[in-house]
Amino acid sequence: MLPKTPKWLDDIRVSSSFILDFTKGKTLDDYSSDTMLRSAVERHFEIIGEAMNRIAKYDPETAERIGDYARIIAFRNVLIHGYDLVNHEEVWKIINNNLPELLSQVEELLNEIK
Repeated sequence: MLPKTPKWLDDIRVSSSFILDFTKGKTLDDYSSDTMLRSAVERHFEIIGEAMNRIAKYDPETAERIGDYARIIAFRNVLIHGYDLVNHEEVWKIINNNLPELLSQVEELLNEIK
């Protein structure tokens, strides 16, 4: 693992945790109707995607150990460049179906370097 990779992994861990905390106890309707919540969630997904992009670019071996890393980067690109294409239901599914697994994978990688 390259020297900067743990920092980027930790950025993913922190942002993932924030998103899960922000949305705990919320519903899709809550998410869809709360502009501030959506903005916070999308910002942290942007951080996750950018950190993953850097890992993929500078440490591809580590990136390949994270499932769907290319889709994570692509999702970041949609949030930033295709902001008008963002589907709140899809974001909500990612939060509930994919984000816990990403957090688990990143925590496992971080535990390896302790």
